[in-house]
Amino acid sequence: MANKQKKNNKGKKQKGVSLTWLYTLVVIALVYFFATGDNKVGAGKTSKEVSYTQFQQYVSKGYAQRVVANKDNGTVTMYVAPAHIRDVFASNVDMKGRTAIVVAEYPSADKLDEFLDSKRMSGDFAADVTYEHDKESAWWSFLLNIAPMIFLVVVWIYIMRRMGGGSGSKGDGGGGFGGPMGIFNVGKSRARLVDKDEDNKVTFKDVAGQEGAKQEVQEIVDFLKNPQKYTELGGKIPKGALLVGPPGTGKTLLAKAVAGEADVPFFSMSGSDFVEMFVGVGASRVRDLFAKAKEKAPCIIFIDEIDAVGRARSKNLSMGGNDERENTLNQLLTEMDGFGTNSGVIILAATNRADILDSALLRAGRFDRQIHVDLPELGERKEIFAVHLRPIKKADDLDIDFLARQTPGFSGADIANVCNEAALIAARHGHVSVGKDDFLAAVDRIIGGLEKKTKVMTESEKRTIALHEAGHATVSWNLQYANPLVKVTIVPRGRALGAAWYLPEERQITTKEQMLDEMCATLGGRAAEELFTGHISSGAMNDLERVTKQAYSMIAFMGMGDKLPNICYYNNQDYQLQKPYSEDTARLIDAEVQKLISEQYERAKALLREKAEGHARLATILQEREVIFAEDVEDIFGPRPWTSRTEELLNNDSQGGESAADDNK
Repeated sequence: MANKQKKNNKGKKQKGVSLTWLYTLVVIALVYFFATGDNKVGAGKTSKEVSYTQFQQYVSKGYAQRVVANKDNGTVTMYVAPAHIRDVFASNVDMKGRTAIVVAEYPSADKLDEFLDSKRMSGDFAADVTYEHDKESAWWSFLLNIAPMIFLVVVWIYIMRRMGGGSGSKGDGGGGFGGPMGIFNVGKSRARLVDKDEDNKVTFKDVAGQEGAKQEVQEIVDFLKNPQKYTELGGKIPKGALLVGPPGTGKTLLAKAVAGEADVPFFSMSGSDFVEMFVGVGASRVRDLFAKAKEKAPCIIFIDEIDAVGRARSKNLSMGGNDERENTLNQLLTEMDGFGTNSGVIILAATNRADILDSALLRAGRFDRQIHVDLPELGERKEIFAVHLRPIKKADDLDIDFLARQTPGFSGADIANVCNEAALIAARHGHVSVGKDDFLAAVDRIIGGLEKKTKVMTESEKRTIALHEAGHATVSWNLQYANPLVKVTIVPRGRALGAAWYLPEERQITTKEQMLDEMCATLGGRAAEELFTGHISSGAMNDLERVTKQAYSMIAFMGMGDKLPNICYYNNQDYQLQKPYSEDTARLIDAEVQKLISEQYERAKALLREKAEGHARLATILQEREVIFAEDVEDIFGPRPWTSRTEELLNNDSQGGESAADDNK
């Protein structure tokens, strides 16, 4: 019960800093100034400082209406009777609605009392004239004197607590001076500790797919469970492992599973948590993190998005001064493999930008291994779908194999999004369960965007878009290496006026012939516009962008040019101020790219001229129905003579399938 209460306390939201007490202090001060305004020189008063002798003369002449003595500052204030104001002040002073006072310093309270008593006895000081002592106490005067300083201190404390990264009282884990996020703890590590005794631990059973990556990290788990097995033979476990892969592939989940399987404490921290506006804080947090880890050894430190602090130092465009990121990286390098020992502490890190990391961070003795967490293949996607479909009320006839085939190139996060979007679509349409059509609509929604059937288009625009999309379908269907068509639509989606879905083959390498066929199919839309409408439009902008990037990659990076064969000018330097080739070479690259694109464009036009009748029928059907499937294309052009491995996997289930969209802006 105590552990449960402890978890509930941790889960409570931290309270923010309340400024009510500060506002109350300001209001009290204002009330005091207004309440004691009658005794002070301020607005609505006309004052005059005189000597004590002149004060005595005014009293002797009967000018006083009220006398107030202040023992704290040794002054006496005489309120001048209205009838004698012009005798004390100049006659040209406008005294309407104002109070006239005279202030003088008296030698001692006894002499002042003696003087006023004597004047009262002589009749110069009338009996109805009041004489009193100021009620202001010494402590209140002291408080007023130091009030500005108190205000500045309070503001400074508030700013420091905010800069410390948290708020709230010490009791609720807030950002006070002694709190975990306070200014005096700004150099402490912010790593979240997942203790081995906590419930809901993640294990390898919770990680679908990624069998290769799990096999590589299994050795780390075995070492943490049974270190003697390795140390007896003189072996050493790798100090660090770097998880590299595209976003959404489950790198963080895999690191949590390692900690859960090994049953050891797990320190989790983001790379950006090390960097702070204060100089030296990043290095201090690194030292504190490793100090805590050594106390909990054996344990695992996981640094997510390590490229935030591990960027190569030569790639930092620093303008001089102290680079806090470099200091943090240097401290991290020292802690991982310096004079100190980190026995039993294993560092895991994740990034999708391993190419920009510092080489010293990747050398042997630090991150000894790079574990690649790639996009899931067909079998792995089936496992991921099975995990994310558990909480969903799915239809009985739902085929998970079919869903896995329709989502090539999807990451685990993408598949989770598909499942969630399908459930939302099913609920929106009032379905009792989530079926196949809901999932296909979800993939459409994620890839191409939401349908905009209300967007108004003229018949001429609709005809042009239909010819464009039919051009893509015609060329891709009649090229051997082009991706097989799944569906084409001219219903606007997102920012696209039309879209074509293809099922790209999952290749490990791509040949030049395959790239050329894909480039030709991409240019089929622009070629169809020029051939069959006599003009070109802005609808092919996205196609041209993709083709241009692909052509430059083939010529400058992959060495596929006729005049620049077997040469790669790729450079992964972030701040490369000069091109790695001369101006003559740059002109040659431009010429090669232009030639390559022109050849494929002419090839697409020649193919469309040959298949003009079929293209026209396809465009007409598309304009009438707004969507066509692979079966419609097959009825017009016949079966494709080439069958790819991916098409074989489809098993004639390609109708309504989805893949990477071809968006035309």
